[in-house]
Amino acid sequence: MAIHRMDNVLIVVEDLDAVIAFFVELGMELEGRGPLDWPGAERVIGLQDVRQDVAMLRVPNGQGRVELAKFHRPKAVAPEPAHAPANTLGLRRVMFAVDDIEDVVARLRTLGAELVGEIVRYENVYRLCYVRGPEDIVVGLAEELG
Repeated sequence: MAIHRMDNVLIVVEDLDAVIAFFVELGMELEGRGPLDWPGAERVIGLQDVRQDVAMLRVPNGQGRVELAKFHRPKAVAPEPAHAPANTLGLRRVMFAVDDIEDVVARLRTLGAELVGEIVRYENVYRLCYVRGPEDIVVGLAEELG
């Protein structure tokens, strides 16, 4: 087998504190945070003279991570359009399984998050929604029914 697991998803952000707070409120645990001082990173990502801070958050059961990066140098490039709809090419969202979708949405709203559409039921299997958080980050939430 060529793949052992999906290690993490990288999200480039401007306000590292706000995005960390969003994912912690979602239920992730901050594993570490600090400057990325490894010189090999520049060779991996194909950029020169890089200065960035990173944070790694993990799902409580340890089965997935989100890595956040704040680039100081070179500056991050903003996507177009700023509020990309769900049918825009590229990575649009990350989906998390949750115990209580209403509770999670309510807690994320205290940080300024908004529902993209509404909470809907998919047959008798899931309740689903998309939530737009800080910096236009969209996460999907899935509450398994039964």
